[in-house]
Amino acid sequence: MPSILPKQLRTSRLPALLIALAIGLASPLAQADNLADIQKLMKNGQYPQALEKTDAYIASKPRDAQGRFMKGLILTEMNRPVDAIAVFTKLTEDYPELPEPYNNLAVLYAQQKQYDKARTALEMAIRTHPAYAIAYENLGDVYAKLASQAYDKALQLDSANSTAQGKLSLIRDLISTGNARPAGKPTTVAKPVEPPKATPTEPVKVAAAEPAKPASTPAATVAPVAAAAVAAKPIDKPATEPAKPAGDTAAAEGEISSAVQAWAAAWSRKDVKAYLAHYATDFQTPNGMARKAWEAERQQRIEKPGKISVSVADIKVAINGDKATVKFRQDYKSASLNSSAGKTLVMIRSGGKWLIQQERVG
Repeated sequence: MPSILPKQLRTSRLPALLIALAIGLASPLAQADNLADIQKLMKNGQYPQALEKTDAYIASKPRDAQGRFMKGLILTEMNRPVDAIAVFTKLTEDYPELPEPYNNLAVLYAQQKQYDKARTALEMAIRTHPAYAIAYENLGDVYAKLASQAYDKALQLDSANSTAQGKLSLIRDLISTGNARPAGKPTTVAKPVEPPKATPTEPVKVAAAEPAKPASTPAATVAPVAAAAVAAKPIDKPATEPAKPAGDTAAAEGEISSAVQAWAAAWSRKDVKAYLAHYATDFQTPNGMARKAWEAERQQRIEKPGKISVSVADIKVAINGDKATVKFRQDYKSASLNSSAGKTLVMIRSGGKWLIQQERVG
């Protein structure tokens, strides 16, 4: 069952950063009911009662990540950052694969102006889940705070430095505007996530954008012709490509689905060599880390004692030439974690095989 909580919250006490309100774990119905009761108490501002009920819940299920995460949220709302930090820190130790506790640690550290610690926590969140948009946005805000401190120090050492003064003013404007969160501002944060999403929809965007030009400039004879030519191309592409879909696309979809199933199977049987072989040489590693470091980290996690079960379902494939976007539901089970979440892979055809170039949650 998916989490019963909303995914994020912006609070008045934590103005610059977004705090995660849920972790991507499945909960049995009975547990979900208990958590729902706690959530109602939180919504009504009854934090002491919510904390008491959460402590009782954790006492009966001390390893339950959802309950412990909820406790961290309640302590945050009760303005007990030291206790909340202790809860989220322990969660990162017990469940290092979850990005949300790292994110919330960063929010609390930033609140205390410990921006270096906040940055480190966010980098860990992104390393765990490269497509975690909230962490990217928060990291941008933290970098802005660090930049502000650096420029301020530069001016203390050289008050006549007009360049540093100008940069400091820009950063302060950015921070103040960021706190207001206008619709257009987060675009710089959204960019790390958007490239994978844009791949299957680029032809649609071009076709939609170009026809608008002739409508706005009807007096020009050349412009409408040029626009019509551009608009015609997206129509021509589907006309030429459907020749392949009948046989080739169906076959490619089958190959891709088989590749994804084989990737999950290698992961389940803890065959690290076979698992890593499913990744392309230009695979985009989390946070730009070195390929060897990423492989070593994956090997360490996969080879932890205990069984792993990874299954995929509801596979949907969108092919664009030698590139494909694959969406599916991934169910992961181990001794310490049971999660179900949507996942997206961007795959490329290389050497007669379909390999993973990008990997993200959602």
